[in-house]
Amino acid sequence: STAGHSPARVTKPARQPEYSTRGFAETSTNQGTVAPVQPPSSVSPVASSTAPAAAPKAAAAPAQPRYGTIVKHLKNRIETAAELAAKLPDDTLHHLAAALSDEARNRAIEGGDQQAVIADGFETGFANNGLAVLPWISQPFIVVPGGLVGKNRGSHKCRFASVNDVWIWECGELIEEEKRSTPGTGEGFRAVALLPIIEGMEIDVVQGKSRGGQHSVDLVVSFEVRRGDLIEVSQRTVKPAGMR
Repeated sequence: STAGHSPARVTKPARQPEYSTRGFAETSTNQGTVAPVQPPSSVSPVASSTAPAAAPKAAAAPAQPRYGTIVKHLKNRIETAAELAAKLPDDTLHHLAAALSDEARNRAIEGGDQQAVIADGFETGFANNGLAVLPWISQPFIVVPGGLVGKNRGSHKCRFASVNDVWIWECGELIEEEKRSTPGTGEGFRAVALLPIIEGMEIDVVQGKSRGGQHSVDLVVSFEVRRGDLIEVSQRTVKPAGMR
């Protein structure tokens, strides 16, 4: 500065206002400044009417539930299944039981050789007197033979099975049943049925006879599926009315 003159005052530049750039694009100019570009809504109606419409966004796929933790617990600790069932409301428990039964049946159908197991059933499923033997497990099926032996239908012996109190040929769990005529001159037949292995399933094998058109029962052997095994739980006789 020159003597006799006061120093020049330096003024602090004024603070520039801050503007939101939401909805604006920015372009660089040659001078390095940024110039705002107007959003599409400010385009003239004529120009906007000729612009192509933006394609709609595809809806996001719903998130898939994850079952890894609960499956791990169920596999590593068998008590988990009972604890989980105890916590479920009645409706959910019924839906789960139905889903488990359907899954067991579907797996048996997809994973088993039905024709081979049935063929083996006809080879090994009948005693020397022609009556069916008791059911057994041939993974992934329960094999249930049955049939009738006699000179005529008015005088015969028979052995059939029911599943959860429904005759096996009428039950919803039945996968397949094959019926063949009894070898020889007598009147009768043999049958081999396949069931899925469903926890809690009850099977009653009913042995009876008919004389003069009157049925009577000799024996009922009851089984139940428990943890994948077919367990005999009782043997009993019943009144003749039980066959009707």
